[in-house]
Amino acid sequence: MSSEFGKILRISIFGQSHGKAIGVVMDGLPAGEAIDMNELNAFLDRRKPGKSPLSTARKESDTPVFLSGLEDGKTCGSPLCAVIENAGQRSKDYSELQDKPRPGHADFTAWAKWSGNADMRGGGHFSGRLTAPLCIAGGIARQILARRGIYIGAHLSSVGGARDMLFPLHPTKELFESVAAKPLPVLNDHAIETMETAILAAKESQDSVGGTIECAAIGLPAGLGGPMFEGIENRLAAALFGIPAIKGVEFGDGFSAAQMRGSQNNDAFFIEDGEICTKTNHAGGILGGITTGMPLVLRAAVKPTPSIGIPQKTIQLSCLEETELVIHGRHDPCIAHRAVPVVEAVTAAVLLDLMLEGNHGTF
Repeated sequence: MSSEFGKILRISIFGQSHGKAIGVVMDGLPAGEAIDMNELNAFLDRRKPGKSPLSTARKESDTPVFLSGLEDGKTCGSPLCAVIENAGQRSKDYSELQDKPRPGHADFTAWAKWSGNADMRGGGHFSGRLTAPLCIAGGIARQILARRGIYIGAHLSSVGGARDMLFPLHPTKELFESVAAKPLPVLNDHAIETMETAILAAKESQDSVGGTIECAAIGLPAGLGGPMFEGIENRLAAALFGIPAIKGVEFGDGFSAAQMRGSQNNDAFFIEDGEICTKTNHAGGILGGITTGMPLVLRAAVKPTPSIGIPQKTIQLSCLEETELVIHGRHDPCIAHRAVPVVEAVTAAVLLDLMLEGNHGTF
């Protein structure tokens, strides 16, 4: 199914933005793993809207209700199912979109695929709202990985033309935590003002702006993954592209490597404290689809929000005539900053799946 991913750890996302509830099923979690609900709720809170003028005013509690899979605060071996009840929907804001698809959104393709029967209120199953259950899954995966010394963190590396610095060669757990605690998750505090200015300028003009997210994972062993079609990049990219609005993923230096010579791009090996390391990390901790033991580094590109207040050209599906659309309602002028924990969540879920696969389904 298209709303599932994973090999050993199977994760399935269900629901629609304006339906009764959204949720996740996780099958294959190791049993006996304690889940800290306070930590999980704090992680979920990082993607919630309505906390500042930089995001939509829609209020979402995002408090998960666990129907199965947890007993006395620990995983019990059964599939874990968690739901979040939807609240604060204003479906009337989307009534016109049933017949006038938004440029840049899945309204048209969903209509074409399901002959007009898809529930596209609030974006339906294509909505960024579905990243909340993704964060439940990833938040749980993060806790399990952390007990094995594996930590994942991300930051907003750019918004429009405003840029943050990149992660250092060896990011730390403490760095990840400090970034997550900021009003905008950046490394350089000077980037906060320029990014906020870019977002608010787009909002003022009833437009939107995109951005990029850099994510790193530390503590991974060398040798995780496989060549060709089962590599670390393959598995991560497939899942990351499931996040709404992600339009590009690169690892290490990514597309910049195409402008380098081999002498610049190659990471020289050396020994440190008996461990094989590299002097640089242009490869992003991956060679041949397999981890090197250096930090895994990736970047994801987030497109501008399609729902904008500027008049746009579209078509009226009922009569196949060209028309104009002005979108109303509550929408994010930028979703990149809210997507930072989502990228962390998906990365954590994929890495836990790979770790379980390498350890034959158990730790």
